[in-house]
Amino acid sequence: MSGPELCVGAVVVRDNAILLIRRGSPPGEGLWSVPGGRVKKGETLAEAVRRELREETSLDGEVGQAVGWTELIGRRRHYVVVDYWVTVAPNAVPTAATDASDAAWVALDDLGEWDLVDGLLEFLSDHQVIG
Repeated sequence: MSGPELCVGAVVVRDNAILLIRRGSPPGEGLWSVPGGRVKKGETLAEAVRRELREETSLDGEVGQAVGWTELIGRRRHYVVVDYWVTVAPNAVPTAATDASDAAWVALDDLGEWDLVDGLLEFLSDHQVIG
């Protein structure tokens, strides 16, 4: 296993719904997550959040404060993920792109019924995104 990789995520909530993407490639292929990915060399965390949001949903957003961070440690990978609050236009409609196979607004109350990546529901609960 190599050293930790720095990643970011976009937590976009509006009208009691959260923006999720279905991952189109590993890790978590086929599962739903917040838009996000690896930070590129020379890129700020906020720039990475905006880029990943645009790449995976075709939406532009304004990056706010950090929601929190988590570590995902597997047999072959170690990710440190920092998630940020992001605001998008009120009428924004996501379109899946790059490594996302789908994108949707999901009611916060329905999250438990979706096939989410490991730890996402707990992260959102632990950081008061959901009740």
